[in-house]
Amino acid sequence: MTHPIPGPGDPAPTFSCAADGGTVIGSDDFANTPFVLFFYPKDDTPTCTTEANDFSAAAADFATAGVGLIGMSKDSAKKHDKFRTKYSLALRLGSDEHGDICERFGVWTEKSMYGKTYMGIERSTFLIGADGRIAAVWRGVKVKGHVAEVLAAARAL
Repeated sequence: MTHPIPGPGDPAPTFSCAADGGTVIGSDDFANTPFVLFFYPKDDTPTCTTEANDFSAAAADFATAGVGLIGMSKDSAKKHDKFRTKYSLALRLGSDEHGDICERFGVWTEKSMYGKTYMGIERSTFLIGADGRIAAVWRGVKVKGHVAEVLAAARAL
């Protein structure tokens, strides 16, 4: 089932999913609180690790700005636990194993590598305001400098 791709000003799709530490995390955890939801393809791969480490390093800055932080991939919560522990990540990781959340945010897309096409997560970040609406979207993210840009937007809310 295809969903309309949400953009700035649209209500953010609601979600709830398994998370690291045997917990559940969802949009209701951030009622009346802005948060960043970043989607990444796979735990413990070079670019995804850099992105998660960058967000983790800035976690205290996001907290000071009053902005929550969630990373999301299709990896299992158990795999997230290993990833989070290995890199001492200071952020929550949601598990969208069935891909429903990725679909609703429009990040499950056709990709191509070495001439082969396949479906995968488009590295994307959503800044969601306290009103539950999408304040900003970054799609096809290039990791270098990305967290600083998201943090600046979060501080400007």
